[in-house]
Amino acid sequence: MHARELNWQTAKAPSLAEIEALAWVAFAAMPAQFRELCGDVVILIDDVADAETLAEVGIENELELSGLFSGVARPYQESSNLPRTPNTVHLYRVPILLEWAETDVTLGELVSHVLIHEIAHHFGFSDDGIHAVEESGD
Repeated sequence: MHARELNWQTAKAPSLAEIEALAWVAFAAMPAQFRELCGDVVILIDDVADAETLAEVGIENELELSGLFSGVARPYQESSNLPRTPNTVHLYRVPILLEWAETDVTLGELVSHVLIHEIAHHFGFSDDGIHAVEESGD
């Protein structure tokens, strides 16, 4: 057996901590100027979104939401000194793993894709705007 081959008989699904580690690797790979502009963005990993979150975004099936940005996008942040909670990027492990099983990308690539998508919301991009950039290849 090749040293890099995975023993599927003993393999387990990546844990929350392992998905978080992949997210931080993806974050570290972003250009420094974007990381700096992320400021106080928090990255949280959960198995699935809770019922309240799903209701807020209008999704019924918890397996259909792989990531979510919550907070106030940079372009809409007021310059006041009023306290606010940090912007948060949520990554949901189970939907990410299900999508990974259905695609031909590595888990690291998928976690990176979801993370960057949600960080784009931090910068004020809509889903349509993000998809247009993805389709243009820029």
